[in-house]
Amino acid sequence: MMNHHPDDDFLLALAAGNLDNGPSLVVSSHVEGCVHCQKRIRVLETIGGDMLEAVDPAVLATDALTRALAAIDAPPPPAFKPPTAVGLRAALPVGMKWPRSLHGCTTTRWRWLGPGMRWSRVTLPYDRAANVFLLRIGAGKKLPMHSHSEVELTQVLYGTFHDGRALFGPGDFDEADGSILHQPVVLADGECICLASVRGKVMFEGAIARWFGGLVGM
Repeated sequence: MMNHHPDDDFLLALAAGNLDNGPSLVVSSHVEGCVHCQKRIRVLETIGGDMLEAVDPAVLATDALTRALAAIDAPPPPAFKPPTAVGLRAALPVGMKWPRSLHGCTTTRWRWLGPGMRWSRVTLPYDRAANVFLLRIGAGKKLPMHSHSEVELTQVLYGTFHDGRALFGPGDFDEADGSILHQPVVLADGECICLASVRGKVMFEGAIARWFGGLVGM
């Protein structure tokens, strides 16, 4: 059961196409498996439609009809081809599947980050500069204590961790900013895999942790 969800601001921005690409990927990976958030987006879209109906009508440009007819007569776009997971090179535990939102992206193989810790860079085909990565942390292992210069969004894909604020399990979503100082600890019964998007920097405590964070681009 999912207990942690994106707030309405994220859901509304996702529905409107106003989220940056990295955060959009992480929020989408949550929504695709969350009936609660799917329903919430439909409610927000209905509210937005009602608000639009209450807005005073605007005068159209004189060539609006001409441009609309031209768009109708334009040739159709190329047929859609479902994305594949060919570029996702980071191996997964048995029984785990990639979120549909990651299909079409590429990942590196798992890279060493520390004892019992691995990471993989996620590259978006439409935004190669987006700072998105996967973390794979072993049972009982913990990340260094850290805060954030801006915002980090995390979606739990597999396993469970606790960071002193709450317990996060499969499907849960977390938003952390500079007001939060935490240390995620994976439970002892199994490893944990998370998808994360970072805007700004992860502010690790300790010189060694900061050095490793710099290698990953955190």
